Amino acid sequence: MKSVNIKLSLVENVNKFVNIVSRYPFDMDLRAGRHVVDAKSILGIFSLDLSRPITLEIYSDQCDQLLKEIAAFIVSEN
Repeated sequence: MKSVNIKLSLVENVNKFVNIVSRYPFDMDLRAGRHVVDAKSILGIFSLDLSRPITLEIYSDQCDQLLKEIAAFIVSEN
């Protein structure tokens, strides 16, 4: 499992992010405090507080290509 902090401050960013992560077969969650949603769910993402960075949890160790594609959204790695 890999975790990174991401920032999705604009609606366009959320759409672009979901389009990218949906192409990958492994499960991913977004965690903001106690709230956890499926990272591939646009509605789930909009239920989170997007004014702060949120944690993307990737349930795969083979995610280097995904991390390259979402590099623009990553604010810091854990």
